[in-house]
Amino acid sequence: MKKGYLYIAIATIMFSTFEVALKYIAGEINSVQLTFARFFIGFLFLAPLAWRTLKKRGLTLDAGSLRYFVLLGLVGIAICMPIYQLSVNYTDSGVVAVLFSCNPVFVTFLAFLLLGEPIRRRHVAALILEVAGTIAIINPFHTRLNPVGVVLSLTATILFSIYGVMGKKKVAQYGGAVVTCFSFLFGSLIILVLIGVSHIPAVAAAIQAAGLPAFANIPLFSGYTLENLPYVLYVSAGVAGIGFCAYFLAMEYEPASVVSLVYFFKPALSPILAWWLHGEEIPVNMMLGIVLIVSGSLCAIIPGVLEARAVGTMRRS
Repeated sequence: MKKGYLYIAIATIMFSTFEVALKYIAGEINSVQLTFARFFIGFLFLAPLAWRTLKKRGLTLDAGSLRYFVLLGLVGIAICMPIYQLSVNYTDSGVVAVLFSCNPVFVTFLAFLLLGEPIRRRHVAALILEVAGTIAIINPFHTRLNPVGVVLSLTATILFSIYGVMGKKKVAQYGGAVVTCFSFLFGSLIILVLIGVSHIPAVAAAIQAAGLPAFANIPLFSGYTLENLPYVLYVSAGVAGIGFCAYFLAMEYEPASVVSLVYFFKPALSPILAWWLHGEEIPVNMMLGIVLIVSGSLCAIIPGVLEARAVGTMRRS
């Protein structure tokens, strides 16, 4: 198996188990607090690997790169993730997860505009199938969606797409582990500042008046127990650390548009895991969506694998 597709598989498994793992600790830890913990622990987990990568490549982080990583952490972690979690207050979490998984649509065209990556016919066919699958899962004719929740979800989706494409620009220079590690560091530090600001009385009062008490007086250490700590470590070191690192490592081998397909596998795999571990029902429309999404993802990936094998065979001959 090509390394790029191996990393895509790892990222897919990690990202698809995120919401399933969170169900075990739902309501026990503040969402912003958990976001900080996820990405800061993810940074600590990746720091040794990032340091070895820098040493192996004989590189140091200049001021320009550090500023770039600050921007990367601001867009993809500090702004995107709180908006993503805020959107759940306005519409179903399942709908939010599916909409967020549409980011390959944006990544494909952003990568074309910003990175010059080609848009192939198989990518277009995959996007059509996957969008159809997403619509089937949302089931818009029988679901009343709050427009605020939809706008927030799509905003988070676009921001994360920008984060992925921006990260791709630095992956070639520093490697996936370094890009992931330092975007996590600066993103979590910015969130830490926001947590501190949430304790300012006037700010806390304004947030509570807006009907968002979870974003006021955000705790930093409370809520953790010996029972929920393994799940916290899993969504931090596992999902955030290993998952995001594999996501950016895959970009060293595959175009951003192909790597982003992990988010089209996610809404197909997550319901199956939720059914297996939590006994959640999979309705007919969701099953149809799963079939369409998997078909679209395979439509994009299988031709690439066959092309790579053909090139390898020609080189050996």
